[in-house]
Amino acid sequence: MNIAVIIAGGVGKRMGQEIPKQFINVYDKPVLFYTLEGFQKHPMIDAIELVCIDSWIGAASAYARQYNITKLKWIIPGGESGQESIRNGVYHLEEECCDNDIIIIHDGIRPLVDESVLTDVILKCEQYGNAVTSMPYNEQIFAADDEMSTVQYIPRETLRRVSTPQAYKFGKLDWAYHEAFEKKIGIYGSAYTNTMMVELGERLYFAAGSDKNIKLTTQDDLEFFKAYLRSKDQNNRCG
Repeated sequence: MNIAVIIAGGVGKRMGQEIPKQFINVYDKPVLFYTLEGFQKHPMIDAIELVCIDSWIGAASAYARQYNITKLKWIIPGGESGQESIRNGVYHLEEECCDNDIIIIHDGIRPLVDESVLTDVILKCEQYGNAVTSMPYNEQIFAADDEMSTVQYIPRETLRRVSTPQAYKFGKLDWAYHEAFEKKIGIYGSAYTNTMMVELGERLYFAAGSDKNIKLTTQDDLEFFKAYLRSKDQNNRCG
């Protein structure tokens, strides 16, 4: 099975809204459900697990019925951090998954994941055991000596920007979260599954990415998303 684990456990303070950003309505639909629809429509996704803020589980369930997200099989409470939320989702699947099942982890506030990107991350995971969505880095990067100056740059050819979706075989993923939380490795701060895996000594494999696959963190990101939807709607009407 290919199971998507959608992480929607954060409160999104930087968005400056009174409700969690994943539940902000954009043209009368919560952001999260644009994301879920992408996984619902993808032919290689068999089931979806949503990791959600506990107090919003009822609302998420109602929205899932409204938007016909029939692949959504489980909604479980998130944790105090992103890594705890992912861990909760992984542990919950221990009674549902075999070692070779593919788990696709994705941020609920990345609603513009392309079908081709999702396909590639699954195929690469089938081949290598894991895959992380990635893009080249096109800006110059300098290492700061202090706040004012630098004498060292990092060649951009050696860098990749990594985001979600990320895919892992369940057996290795489940082992990694037990190992990381037992040994307190790769679970603090901005750590995510990919960084945790590297800290545990695992090699990661790159899959295709897309510049469109933005994370809705600020009000500007939200405005970009609205503009994209308006443009897409106009193109569909003209077509």
